[in-house]
Amino acid sequence: MIKRFVGYYKPYKLLFAVDMLAAIVIAVCNLYYPTLAKDIINVYSHDDTPRRVILFSALLLGIYLIKSLCTYIVSYYGHVMGIKLQQDMRRDLFKKYESLPTSYYDDHKTGDLLSRLVNDLFEVSELAHHGPENLFLILLMLIGSFVMLIRINVTLTLIMFAFLPFIVLLAVLSRRGMKSAMKKSRQQTSVINSTLENSISGIRETKSYCAEHYEMERFGVANRLFATYRGQAMKAMGRYETVMGFIGDFLYLAIIFIGGLFLLSGKIDTGEFAAFILYIGMFLTPVQKFVAIFEQLQEGMTGFSRFCEIMDEPEEIDEGRVQLESVVGDIRFENVGFSYGDTDGVRVIDGLSLDVKAGKTLALVGPSGGGKTTLCNLIPRFYEISEGRITLDGIDIRDIRLASLRSHIGIVSQSIFLFDGTVRDNIAYARPDATDEEIVEAAKRASIHEFIITLKDGYLTEVGERGVKLSGGQRQRISIARAFLKNPSLLILDEATSALDNVTEMQIQKSLEELSSGRTVIVVAHRLSTVKGADEIVVLDKNGIIERGTHEELLALGGEYSHLYSYQFKAYS
Repeated sequence: MIKRFVGYYKPYKLLFAVDMLAAIVIAVCNLYYPTLAKDIINVYSHDDTPRRVILFSALLLGIYLIKSLCTYIVSYYGHVMGIKLQQDMRRDLFKKYESLPTSYYDDHKTGDLLSRLVNDLFEVSELAHHGPENLFLILLMLIGSFVMLIRINVTLTLIMFAFLPFIVLLAVLSRRGMKSAMKKSRQQTSVINSTLENSISGIRETKSYCAEHYEMERFGVANRLFATYRGQAMKAMGRYETVMGFIGDFLYLAIIFIGGLFLLSGKIDTGEFAAFILYIGMFLTPVQKFVAIFEQLQEGMTGFSRFCEIMDEPEEIDEGRVQLESVVGDIRFENVGFSYGDTDGVRVIDGLSLDVKAGKTLALVGPSGGGKTTLCNLIPRFYEISEGRITLDGIDIRDIRLASLRSHIGIVSQSIFLFDGTVRDNIAYARPDATDEEIVEAAKRASIHEFIITLKDGYLTEVGERGVKLSGGQRQRISIARAFLKNPSLLILDEATSALDNVTEMQIQKSLEELSSGRTVIVVAHRLSTVKGADEIVVLDKNGIIERGTHEELLALGGEYSHLYSYQFKAYS
């Protein structure tokens, strides 16, 4: 994991080197102050002329200026480097999200994925900037102050360093449990984000059912758990800081007492004693700062660990080498079996064989849970089949490049997703390089153009999050316009009108019929009136295909389809 973390520094080696160099200069300047203090006490104070005082002041001013410049470099350019590293990690993580299989999102909450992308990577960027710099400064200040202390008085320095093993031991003992508490608080942050995202997404349902109190309770539980875990982490931090603070104070007391005895016995002079005390401060400051650095290290590495968890997830299988130039549209299912990962191997589809000829329309009907939508999701490989194979124009779809396969498939479903943007943006999502004329033509064919031009900003009208400013029928037509613009060879209509009223359904059905013309079409429908004209109708239930034929043939058969059709006809009559 450390190797992967360091790898993100490679593009910014020069920036990192400048940052570290500036940190070195700052440390050297700090280390020089006590030496100047010693010289002032022992030498300059006995000089009768101000010459040395003026030289000292000028030298000190020069050091201040150099230190100020280096502080600016560390503060600004160091943070710039951290931001760039965060940008690269966020880019890689988002790219990973885009390449994960659909099944991954069935099992993971959006809020958790958001937390990893935003909160975790912010902590990682802070560690990326401050971590190496602070650890380097601590090491430099410890070694530098030790060397300077040795130069002043070896015996006194060794006495002071005799306390060091106890300092380390107490530090290790007092920080025990901190890592576990940090990880739990990080995980609970994801839970809060997931709860918040879920509540905001369903705010209309919450208000319609007057469930605000329930949502407050649910969020309160997550919030209290976060506070508990965070409190545990801060308790461990408090112990650490208290112990380290006491050790520092006690070490000062010991040095003042022992150093005072040395001063009285003439083993060190006044200036050396003053410098020694100042260097003790320089030695203790980085030790005490390790409290904050350790917290930052824990949070940053926990965040990076969660980042690596996602980056190590298996991506969509795309081993195909075939690039489709054109598609006729013949689809064949050969003894296809499929089960979801959380169904303990129970087959949703088992041993299914089916042919769809190019340019023909196949309708899938039957009770819920029969695998109709699942069957449609297998064609663009949103899920991978467990056995058998699916072919497109005689080619196993697993041998076709994913992007190439999906570029020839258009999908219109009942759950329309519109992106936060303009009407034009949402239609052009199928082909971002489409011209305005092509977008308008697609809208006309979807019978939505006349409505769009009545809007205040026309095609540049914002649709709101998930298209909230539009009606269900309008969102559906924009989705159909998107499919027209894509001009796919294979069209999947998954309950495309089931959420609409009868009048709107009849209007949109005309658009769908035009969209279906000349293409291979697979239709999933519960309203059987919408599939009467299909070339073949297949009735599916949990046991597989139970009937197949045209509308007239299935009615004459007097089986399940005939029963469903009669039931719906009576229901709507």
